[in-house]
Amino acid sequence: MAGKGRPGGTGETGPGGAHEAPPRDDDLERRRRQLEASLAERRQGRDEREDEGRPGKASGYGQAFKLSSEFIAGIAVGTGLGWFLDRLAGTSPWGLVVGLLLGFGAGILNVLRSTGQVAEFGQGGKPPKGPEE
Repeated sequence: MAGKGRPGGTGETGPGGAHEAPPRDDDLERRRRQLEASLAERRQGRDEREDEGRPGKASGYGQAFKLSSEFIAGIAVGTGLGWFLDRLAGTSPWGLVVGLLLGFGAGILNVLRSTGQVAEFGQGGKPPKGPEE
């Protein structure tokens, strides 16, 4: 049986040791204000770091949507031109096949240009100029 003096007892000298006085209201209020001030400083620092990480860049979903739409547009335009050439010249599957392949290549080139891995036409191998230059 656990008594007042034994470990695990529920008496005045229970598991917490000596009986502690409950915190006063003004002490709790002071600690709450300190905590709010500390959290406000941390939030402000975190917001500044997030702004430094991506200045003026699109979010991940926006970038993915942009790249996928450029790729699909290249394929669609190439296929459409090939189909139109087939109708005009009467070379049934060949214009469509060639247009599809050229559109696929154009779509890949557009994606590479958007990501900055290939220079724009006329740059002469130079990297594209940013807004700061």
